[in-house]
Amino acid sequence: MVSQGSATTRALILGGTSDASLLAAAVARAGIHAVYSYGGRTRAPADQPLPIRIGGFGGVSGLADYIRREAITHVIDATHPFAAEMSRNAVAACAETGTPLIALERAPWSKAPGDDWIEVVDVNAAVAALPKEPTKVFLAIGRQHIAPFVMKPQHTYTLRFVDPPETTLPFPADVIVSRGPFALDGELEMMCTRGIMCIVARNSGGDGARAKIDAARMLGLPVIMISRPELPERPRVESAAEIMQWLSHRTCLGA
Repeated sequence: MVSQGSATTRALILGGTSDASLLAAAVARAGIHAVYSYGGRTRAPADQPLPIRIGGFGGVSGLADYIRREAITHVIDATHPFAAEMSRNAVAACAETGTPLIALERAPWSKAPGDDWIEVVDVNAAVAALPKEPTKVFLAIGRQHIAPFVMKPQHTYTLRFVDPPETTLPFPADVIVSRGPFALDGELEMMCTRGIMCIVARNSGGDGARAKIDAARMLGLPVIMISRPELPERPRVESAAEIMQWLSHRTCLGA
């Protein structure tokens, strides 16, 4: 473990996920100097036991400048698996500055017996995969990605956001404002109450968002599953404990 209050280590956690919050707690307990960065898309982000910064960096050059200016020694990409631009920028900025980088990336969900998945490559393909006949659809994909579904106005859409929408939605929808993780019983009740007939989801992986996939299986509902974007090669692990081991090893090597 890195020594308490070590002045030689200053980590940057690119966060916004439940896994990142678990990591922040472990880093704080260990007394490691670190900054937790939120992308700024959530209006009321969860509190963290570390200093917080909110907002973008301004692309690769902005992130590289931040790493240099703040004397960042280690970068941990614990963003959402679909935050592809941030992950790509992290790879490029760390290469430019010679800063060690690792990704805390949960494993994607695997199709289980009883799952009815239609696997697609992106949101536009998910729109195309929707049926022609009017269908009650649960869009579990975040507010930044709903606009293309205006092309299928015959459907009745249910959306779930962490924050209430700030602007008018591009189509009429039943909006649920709630922060996960979500339990299986609650997902089953939500889907049954609203008569959901189809789900569109991103393959985020992890336990916090899995209940909707399990509920769909139990109810025999099809899931249009959007595959993860391809990212540059980088070291990756699946647990906060592995990140702590990486930090300790890197510090011992003087990285």
